[in-house]
Amino acid sequence: MKNVSFHRYVISLICVAILSGGGVYIWQKSTAATQYPQNQPTVPTSNELEKVQTLFDQIRANYYQEVDEDVLVEGALKGMTDALGDPYTTYLSESAANELDQSLSSSFEGIGATLTLVNDYPEVAQAPIKNSPAEKNGLRLNDRILKVDGKETKGLSLTEVVNNIRGKKGTTVKLTIQREKETFDVSITRDTIPVETVHTDLDSEKEIGKIEITTFGESTASELKEGIESLRKKGAKSFILDVRQNPGGLLDQVQIMASMFLEDGKTIVKFADDSGVISETKASAALDEGFKVTEPVVVLVDGGSASAAEIFAAALQESADIPVVGTETFGKGTVQNVKELGDNSELKMTVMKWLTPNEEWVNEQGVMPDHQADFPEYAYLAPLPRDKELQEGQSSEAVDRLNQFLSALGYRTTGDTFGQTTVSAVQAVQQKAELEVTGKVNAETAQAIEKAVTDQLKQEDHAYLKAVELLSK
Repeated sequence: MKNVSFHRYVISLICVAILSGGGVYIWQKSTAATQYPQNQPTVPTSNELEKVQTLFDQIRANYYQEVDEDVLVEGALKGMTDALGDPYTTYLSESAANELDQSLSSSFEGIGATLTLVNDYPEVAQAPIKNSPAEKNGLRLNDRILKVDGKETKGLSLTEVVNNIRGKKGTTVKLTIQREKETFDVSITRDTIPVETVHTDLDSEKEIGKIEITTFGESTASELKEGIESLRKKGAKSFILDVRQNPGGLLDQVQIMASMFLEDGKTIVKFADDSGVISETKASAALDEGFKVTEPVVVLVDGGSASAAEIFAAALQESADIPVVGTETFGKGTVQNVKELGDNSELKMTVMKWLTPNEEWVNEQGVMPDHQADFPEYAYLAPLPRDKELQEGQSSEAVDRLNQFLSALGYRTTGDTFGQTTVSAVQAVQQKAELEVTGKVNAETAQAIEKAVTDQLKQEDHAYLKAVELLSK
């Protein structure tokens, strides 16, 4: 966590684990409707595979310890994709394939709690999903999970904890919860949890609909349509589409969504291999079913906007002259196809490049916004430590970050020394947050400071403010 910027920490809700998987991606399942030409695989000669078989046989027969043959095979398959040197091409074991599939699913089976790690323990990072088992059983923000079905959670990765809590609908998981000074057990029956990837709000003063798209999952296009229709009923006359920190997702979804904002016949995206452009997708009623957005629109992007998010931003920018505001995007210009291998494992493989409507390849370059706007510098500081207490007399990089955060909140703190000015500022924050006033920064106080900074950042979201300015002209 210490290498994660506070901006990313805020936007990503502390790397929350309500969804499994992550990274940047744009992919589609291999189906009869796959849109690119597929070459038939060549059959390797016996000589090409002879060394592989010989190596396997030698290890199995002569290695001095017992060998798990399945592990050997899995390692060989993974090594084959690793040899390509492409971080987006990989062999996925059954468990890894399930994680990828679930990361873009419209629902999952679990309890509906979003978790983060604090001091080696999983904690509830935000209020449970409405009407979820977690909410119905009284889980709260900041609840610490000490055990899952009697097994200690301390030291486990977030993925391990989430996998232990998730399970089939109708089954029960017992959590041991620590809430302030109280420790208790709660048994929760798992259920199907819908995953929302589109979040909307209305700036009533400006009649602007705010739409945050967190990823391009199985139902994102329909969520976007429903969100726009709802905002229109509430009085929205224009829209801000926020794809900051959106890592990508499903190709079919981004094509449907982009088509909603483009005139029919306008190019959404082009696809190419080493020989040049091989196909392109254009806006049409076949994609968007005639649902069009003709109101003024602005798109927000940043360095965490990748793959499908970049296709979306570039399509609206180049084919509809919709302004893009923010910072340069991630720069991932390839498409992956996911092919099932027959035993629940999968091959995720780069099959082509994607180009913007103007045939620009954004790989390692990114989409350039029309208007540069960013959060203030303090948004990119690392979060405050949770595993040690900061107090008067200390000098460190962490104290320097603390003073910068406090300065952003209006207190006159500077430098890397925890002096009396810092003590007074910390005490003021503690008093406002109704915490014990000690002047020292423990995990609870660090969280209170960061919450205050998060609220402050909402007032200093220069990209959003620029978008409002553009829509208000």
